[in-house]
Amino acid sequence: MKVCPLAAESLGVRSVATYVECGATRILIDPGASLGPSRFNLPPADEEWEALKRCNDRISGYARRADLLFVSHYHEDHFRYDPTLYEGRTVWAKDPRRMLEGRQEQRARLLWKGLEGRCRLDSAEGRRYETPDAVVVASPPLSHGVEGSGLGYVVALTLVDRREGFRFVHASDVQGPLSSVAAAYLIREHPNLLYLSGPPAYLEKQVGTALIDRGIDHLHRIIDATGCRVIMDHHALRDGDYRDRFRGLWETGRVATAAGFLGLADAPLESRRRVLWVGKRKPAAAMGARGRLLTRPSPPLGESARGGRRPD
Repeated sequence: MKVCPLAAESLGVRSVATYVECGATRILIDPGASLGPSRFNLPPADEEWEALKRCNDRISGYARRADLLFVSHYHEDHFRYDPTLYEGRTVWAKDPRRMLEGRQEQRARLLWKGLEGRCRLDSAEGRRYETPDAVVVASPPLSHGVEGSGLGYVVALTLVDRREGFRFVHASDVQGPLSSVAAAYLIREHPNLLYLSGPPAYLEKQVGTALIDRGIDHLHRIIDATGCRVIMDHHALRDGDYRDRFRGLWETGRVATAAGFLGLADAPLESRRRVLWVGKRKPAAAMGARGRLLTRPSPPLGESARGGRRPD
């Protein structure tokens, strides 16, 4: 089985986009990427826009190889509206009718409407698919972070190599996991390789140290129970001190960032945004509403998109 992270915080953007190949079974997971609209009261720097273009081009390229596209939830760094990305393929996406908060529900309806008749589209939860090479299983809804947080739910995906027995689990935005239910599910799946978002330490002052420690403890428990290797990225790398904050996890020798997994140096550009703006002309007010993700501009449904430029 080949697992290839395509875009991630450690690669310069908000994303957990991943391509997986197991024999003739080829899957693209969470085909989206975006930039945080305002960090340290600054908009994205040029280096971030360049990283976004590279990552979007990479996602588009691997989408052409994939037979199955999987969307874990409807935050805009996890999918793309452009229907040509999904054209003619099998698509599993989180059920748009259940366990979604307001904005995600609106985005889900828009995506499903745009994909109608253009691909084989099914709700992901609990779905199972077998090929001669692999078994693919989607989870029930797992909490996006803390149970009942209002951030909604995500769907994890397990891929099993039928020849080698290797198990890969992509658990997207479980954030640690912060939920004990999500932790129990991941232990039950017994991955050899687990990819997930780490605890959001950049929000530690708002959510409290105890909550971040809970996510760290849950991940230690998963590693101890399964012996798995872990790709931990996304929310965890928005904290500039992530190497120190998660030192105990790195020191297990079982945990790496997406960039580290690929043998590359980490480039968490959002957490370095202050440095990226040093010596440059003071930027105008941050683009986009505060708290809303900046994605590459989406074309009208039915049209193709080109990646990575600034919105007009």
